[in-house]
Amino acid sequence: MGKLGVGFVGAGWMGATLLHRLSEREEVEIRGLHQRRQDRAEATLSAIGLPADLYKRDYRELLDDPDCHAIFIASPNALHGPQSIAALEAGKHVFCEKPCATRFANFMRQIELARANPKLITFVDYLMNFDTMEERIAEMVREGVFGQITQVQVNYRHPVNIVGDKAWKLDASIMGDAIGMGIIHSLSVMMNVMKAQAAPISVFATSQRAAVRKFEPDAMWSIQVGFDNGAQGFCFGNIDTGANYDAYHNLYGTDGGFVFDSQVDRPQKVRYWSGTHTNSKWVYPLDAERCAREGVEAWPSDTTTPDSGDVIHHQTSACVEHFLECVSTGVQSPLSFINSASTAEVGWAAQMSAKLERPISLPLDYDAAARFFAGQEHAGGAA
Repeated sequence: MGKLGVGFVGAGWMGATLLHRLSEREEVEIRGLHQRRQDRAEATLSAIGLPADLYKRDYRELLDDPDCHAIFIASPNALHGPQSIAALEAGKHVFCEKPCATRFANFMRQIELARANPKLITFVDYLMNFDTMEERIAEMVREGVFGQITQVQVNYRHPVNIVGDKAWKLDASIMGDAIGMGIIHSLSVMMNVMKAQAAPISVFATSQRAAVRKFEPDAMWSIQVGFDNGAQGFCFGNIDTGANYDAYHNLYGTDGGFVFDSQVDRPQKVRYWSGTHTNSKWVYPLDAERCAREGVEAWPSDTTTPDSGDVIHHQTSACVEHFLECVSTGVQSPLSFINSASTAEVGWAAQMSAKLERPISLPLDYDAAARFFAGQEHAGGAA
């Protein structure tokens, strides 16, 4: 088989990083880069060592290219839905940055197209799931290290950069809601941790207007997720914070617990206890010396933790490799449009709950949600 032809969309902060990762893959041929600003596209291509003539002014050029097999979408949030739909309709595999869509109608169309074209690989880049700490937590939950999970909290407080020419991120019509702008990361981690034990059955959320900067959508969210085993999940989300990045985790079960504090210096930022694995004593797996003294297993020294919102420090190589492997094997990712729909549904349900001031049941009633969001758009209340 020849190389996988990839068309890329978006040369911003995340897009440039992903495009760089793709350019490092021998099995990939970059067929073109579509970006609204030609100067930014050419600067990105030059920095990566790719020729300037890969710039495509029209997105359709990538879709009409028979040697372009997959589309990577890292454009502004409001374009994710329409661009991924057009790619699927053109018969392309799709790697889509989160959120998969900012309009519910687009989300439903993505699911419809993915079901109708099962050989097309789709993927939503919930990047935090590829962090090695997150992978280890999910594995520990699967193995019952903490017993049955009863409570889980994952925060996402991130001071989104709106300086200078990035001020467009304040605009709801471009970026959508605050959940899709980043808070969905914490919900995806929560769903990934809990999937071995339980499924979400309800969402209750409240939201607040921005207090520090002038974001159009509500910027602060408190989201409670009920699970079918009785467990409760909680997320404090805030893209308007003037403080540091916060991805605090607190996991509690019938036989153990886990805490990650992104604002604490290593090696104390991770600790856990387990009745079966640590004799009910708190251990600090990133502190090799302490682990050696206490006779417990330390985690590998190259273990990553989600300490910041800077994608340079995230597992961009891992998510790209995962998508390419899915395309190569023809096996859908756990984060395909269909397989990750439960995470997106929590986000949609949270938006409904905050407006309606009541819990929303899951799985989501798509007909009811479609009517709700159509009404919001008509009233000018949604992206």
